[in-house]
Amino acid sequence: MSENEERSRKTLRIAVLPGDGVGAEVTDAAMQIVKDRAIRHGLLLEAEEVPIGGKAIDECGHPLPPSAVEACKRAGTVFLGAVGDSRFDSNPPEKRPERAILGLRQELGLFANLRPIVVYAALQGASTLKPSVVKDVDILFVRELTGGIYFGKRGNERTQEGWMAFDTEIYHDWEIERIARVAFESARQRRFRLTSVDKSNVLASSRLWRKVVEQQCGDFADVCLEHMLVDNCAMQLVRDPRQFDVILCSNMFGDILSDEAAMISGSLGMLPSASLGPKRDDGHSVGLYEPVHGSAPDIAGQDKANPLAAILSAALMFRYSFQREDIADEIEWSVEKALEDGNRTLDLAWEGQSPIGTRLMTEAVLRKLQLADAENLHKPIPQ
Repeated sequence: MSENEERSRKTLRIAVLPGDGVGAEVTDAAMQIVKDRAIRHGLLLEAEEVPIGGKAIDECGHPLPPSAVEACKRAGTVFLGAVGDSRFDSNPPEKRPERAILGLRQELGLFANLRPIVVYAALQGASTLKPSVVKDVDILFVRELTGGIYFGKRGNERTQEGWMAFDTEIYHDWEIERIARVAFESARQRRFRLTSVDKSNVLASSRLWRKVVEQQCGDFADVCLEHMLVDNCAMQLVRDPRQFDVILCSNMFGDILSDEAAMISGSLGMLPSASLGPKRDDGHSVGLYEPVHGSAPDIAGQDKANPLAAILSAALMFRYSFQREDIADEIEWSVEKALEDGNRTLDLAWEGQSPIGTRLMTEAVLRKLQLADAENLHKPIPQ
């Protein structure tokens, strides 16, 4: 391996998009963890910070300026805090902060969203469900991200009966096939069970979805596939979430079901996500990593945001973009141990517990990482 190839292999190139609200705070927390792990493992970190969302509207007049897209494409790996700012609620749709997310997905070809739902033993009491129901829950949602009703033809018009509006659900077979393969491959790396969610008893798009997913079974004979209607899946997530391993969903169904499942874990503040695109020439997929919780403007700048979803998103970044499973395991292990010590942010604390802020929670995770480095205590979380 040449010197340039060796340097490239050891370099973490990241486009950092703090965004709006608490985005800057949780992004700073995650990047502290990334920098700590880079130093520990002898990696070079090249991080370029770029405005997006409301901040970009203020600075550039557009939520997703071309310079931001170019920076993301150069890096190939993107870390996003959050977007959303009520100051721009009256703007036309293309000039609202949230438009930046859809734009990035399209520009980077991010068709697969991976959202793990893990219930840590220390947080079983934080869930809205009984501890006996959520104990040992470990689900991975695989959501199609660039097709379906969110990207189909839409509009409204006046008719003789009054105003009507429409949104169109469109899926091509190739879109379903590529997301199904991601889900099958994910199940093969976990517990070999895949649940594909649809509404095939009503929707033509869902009937195609089910047919194309079944066609992939020949290449994944070791994975047990079941189909489940979306309304039944919503019920089963509350009744018995432990039955699920990997759940494959269309864009809208995945959006709704994964948010429902968020409450199983205790808080949206615990949910990381990875959005992946096609593989590049170097064999790596373009990846965007972000916490699920949004910009939370009501607590922005108050040191109240839970940084764990962002920190866990950094773990996913090491796993999927940098192929460093060892570092991802270290981060996840340290989050688990920090929680076991009783550290709780406001969204996780229940009666009798004193919450800590964003900075102290980040420091708690860093302490666990560094203690484990010194004593070689890191252990992967059992799958």
